[in-house]
Formats: sequence, C-alpha cells, structure tokens
Amino acid sequence: MEPETDAETATAVFTEHHELLFGIVYSMLGTVADTEDVLQETWLAWEARSHGAPIEHPRAYLVRVAINAAIARQGAIRRRRETYIGPWLPEPLATGSAPDRASYERATYDRAVHGASADDGADQALRVESVSLALMVVLESLTPTERAVFVLADVFGYGHHEIAEMLDRTPASVRQTAHRARAHVQARRPKYRVDPALHRRVTERFMAAVSGGDLAALIGLMAPDVELTCDGGGLAPAAGPRPMHGAERIAAFLVGRTFRRSEGLEIGFRPVNGSPSALMEREGRVVGVLMLDVRDDGAVTGVYAVTNPEKLTQLR
Repeated sequence: MEPETDAETATAVFTEHHELLFGIVYSMLGTVADTEDVLQETWLAWEARSHGAPIEHPRAYLVRVAINAAIARQGAIRRRRETYIGPWLPEPLATGSAPDRASYERATYDRAVHGASADDGADQALRVESVSLALMVVLESLTPTERAVFVLADVFGYGHHEIAEMLDRTPASVRQTAHRARAHVQARRPKYRVDPALHRRVTERFMAAVSGGDLAALIGLMAPDVELTCDGGGLAPAAGPRPMHGAERIAAFLVGRTFRRSEGLEIGFRPVNGSPSALMEREGRVVGVLMLDVRDDGAVTGVYAVTNPEKLTQLR
C-alpha cells in the first residue's frame, strides 16, 4: 500500500474535525452559509500549513483558526443585520434527537470532572445543547470575544489556558471575560434542562391548539410573560417588527393568522437546533419552523417562528 500524501493526510484530519468545527462556528455566527465560508477559510489555511513541518496538535490549530475567522466575520454579519427587516433569529439547523436528561447530565459531569481533552472533543449531548435556539438568541447580545469565550468554555469545555492561546490573550483576561459572559447569559436565560419527552409533548399540544383554534388551551400552555419572536425577513408573514409579549395576545395572533391546516399546511415534528420542533410544509416545501422555549414545569416561556424562506433551505 502506498503511503498517504500530504494532501490526503490533510483532508483526513480536517474531515475528522469537521463536525466539531461546524458546531463551534455555527454557535458563533448563527447562519449555515457564513459557517461554511469560515470552514472553507479554515481548510485553506490548514491545507497550506500542512505542507510544512507537522503540526503537533491539529485540533487546537484548527479550532484556533476557525474561531478567529468567525470573530472576524461577525462584524460584517452585524452590519448586514442593521438592514434586516423585523426580528432576526439564527438559521434553523436540523439536528439529531435531543439527548435525554441522563445523557446530558452524564456529559456535563464528565466534562466538569475530566475536562475536554485534545482527543475526545465535546460530547454529542453538549453539542446538541450548543445550538439551542434560545441559547443562541441570548448569545447574540454578547460581544464577539465574549461569545467566543463562552462557546469554547461553557459549551465545548475548553480550559482558560487553551482559550487564551487560541485568542492570543492572557488566561486572566479569558477568565474575566468568561465570568462576564456567563453572568450575562445566566441573567437572561436561567439554566435548566427540560426532559425532551416533555418538550415534545408540549410542542405537539401547542400545535394542536393552534391548528384547532383552541384559544383557551393555547393560553393555558403559556406563561403570562411569554414572548413570541417571528423572523420573516420581510419575505414571509411575521408577527410584526418587534417581538410580541403576553399569552393572550400571542394566542390570538397564532389562532387567527397562521399555521392553519385549512390553508394546505401539513405539520410535522422533528428535532431542529437540538429541540423538538414543528415544521409547517406546503406541497412538500417547508414554509415555517416553530420552536418553543419550555420550562421544566412545562410552561412555554418563548415561541420562536422562522418563516423567512432563505433560512429554510437546509430543511428541505
């Protein structure tokens, strides 16, 4: 058997780490196209570097290149969003089944005790949690550096010294940034883990109430201070230029204007961004995705709807 060429080795190593890199960069940027562009930049840097002396820690090198490219791209993305019509939500991403509570807690415990090694990466349960739409919405309010540190430390389990090397900062600076970012996220999104089976049941009951026009049942599922964010991008129906608040108002809007089976819509359920989600299809084409933020007592605290057709192409 002929020995592998440098190009074959470089391709194999990059492919091995592609899932991890995609998860990190998507958590940073929230769009598939921008994530793929950053990964292409990372590949070009990696392929060019692979012709020189061997890299001792390929994973660390790849993550460092990808995360810095993502930070650099965030400025352009933020400028693009200044002209976006209505609320902006991350692009929905089809994911595998959400991990059950035991898997998530085991992964969290293992990471806390053993840390993330250079060989094993982040556990699948934690990767699924990293793309939670509700979490990503909160991350949008962080600075690019705060978001990078939070994603690397709190989601993918990298240590402060590792992150400091990736971002060319001191461990003390990274520790301070991580504390600030963590406090901000915790204030806006208290950390709780909802059983996926409960989340799925609530989602199905929610959509049944919407489709059946059962206003009372729909109001009963939502917390009084629930918030609806609908991203149509000016290209599809939405709830207005700003998020909508209040269970009664949101219920009236959903029952009165959207997601009616009588309009030829079919409703299906599958995981999107790591959570049970409702997909609205018309003539075999996804025209909307609805995801719920659910407390551990089953109350709906957030409703996220994406109807912008440009953000639904990955789900078709």
